[in-house]
Amino acid sequence: MNDRRRPAKPYRRPKKDPVRVLAFEALRAVDERDAYANLVLPPLLRKAREDGGFDARDAALATELVYGTLRWQGTYDEIVAECVDRPLREVDPPVLDVLSLGAHQLLGTRIPTHAAVSATVELARVVLGDGRAKFVNAVLRKIAADDLDGWLRRVAPPYDEDPEAHLGVMHAHPRWVVSALWDALGGGRAGIEDLLAADNERPEVTLVARPGRSGADELLAAAGEDRALPGRWSPYAVRLVDGGEPGALDAVREGRAGVQDEGSQLVAMALANAPVEGADARWLDGCAGPGGKAALLAALAAQRGATLLAAEKQPHRARLVARALAGNPGPYQVVTADGTRPVWRPGSFDRVLVDVPCTGLGALRRRPEARWRRRPADLEGFAPLQRGLLREALAAARVGGVVAYVTCSPHLAETRAVVDDVLKSAGGAEWIDARPLLPDVPGLGDGPDVQLWPHLHGTDAMYLALLRRTD
Repeated sequence: MNDRRRPAKPYRRPKKDPVRVLAFEALRAVDERDAYANLVLPPLLRKAREDGGFDARDAALATELVYGTLRWQGTYDEIVAECVDRPLREVDPPVLDVLSLGAHQLLGTRIPTHAAVSATVELARVVLGDGRAKFVNAVLRKIAADDLDGWLRRVAPPYDEDPEAHLGVMHAHPRWVVSALWDALGGGRAGIEDLLAADNERPEVTLVARPGRSGADELLAAAGEDRALPGRWSPYAVRLVDGGEPGALDAVREGRAGVQDEGSQLVAMALANAPVEGADARWLDGCAGPGGKAALLAALAAQRGATLLAAEKQPHRARLVARALAGNPGPYQVVTADGTRPVWRPGSFDRVLVDVPCTGLGALRRRPEARWRRRPADLEGFAPLQRGLLREALAAARVGGVVAYVTCSPHLAETRAVVDDVLKSAGGAEWIDARPLLPDVPGLGDGPDVQLWPHLHGTDAMYLALLRRTD
């Protein structure tokens, strides 16, 4: 009897894939530190390029892996849960991150199945060890047995039984977010599906030419006709069609232009163009960080001989505001101050902007992890601050002056409800119809306030209410 044993295979060290390791590191930072991918990813990509061997295609793949995985995290969790023999809460978070990266490659990209599985298993060997890599391999092979449409049919509740839960799984949004967006949007199923789908699209990089310092024509020429288009609505906007690198443009490096969503430009323009009675010399941004809207307002104010006071409570954000306004052609001032405890005298300003902290549900295209991080209870935390900032903004405006209440959320509890409550309790102000101040923008509803939408306007879901101080 021959009892010779087959010789063991020599151990093969795992091959490190820099793209997937970088994507994993970004996901861990988002999970462990509550960081945002749009802040974590750029320095990781920059370091990878400086270290060498990381080209534009690598950066594009890493970006897609990070943002795609975060965007579809909840749906991928439902699919992974069908393929493991334990509750997801008992799976270590780093293992879940690797599984989600693998699921996105299998279900959300054109990477071939064998390549997606093998590359993810190699990643697991590098960052988790050989033992847990075997678990990852087994789960991914189960996921690979069907495509995304097939998995969605299996894990999404029927629409007739629970429309919000069905749409949440189909479009990767928490159920409560679907419900809130649907309430704010109104209408039937088609509209909310278009909105949810738009939230999952990669947003364009939009630039703003700061008046008096640069123009849209300069940005278009510098970027090149094949890489840039004019904005849809703002005369100061330029869209980089291929994502582009804004820092490659002289005007951006020099602060004469910046990166700013077109919705943010529109609300600042609406405040600047609203009619005021009497003087128009003193403007206030009462919640100015990180400085994008303040920079545009300061440039517009300078063209009229007006002065902007930009106030920001957090010192590090006040420094960002000062950097954004540096070089403005007209006078301005940046102060570190709390908008709910103002250091200025009441009735001092002709125009006041208050862009209040919020849940950020209007910017889910740019911060996809926010949809899974936010909770309904967060609304209660923001409510007193939002009302306090609006009350003090109204107090800061002189009689006949204009106040813009702005927030990057369409949630009714953060928009119309705030304005209605403050007007009832504080009085002394009246609505201004904001729609005529955005004359070329369609689909603005019944007014007098304005809600912008990603699927209708190609912007973040910015909300704007304009009020005139009456007494």
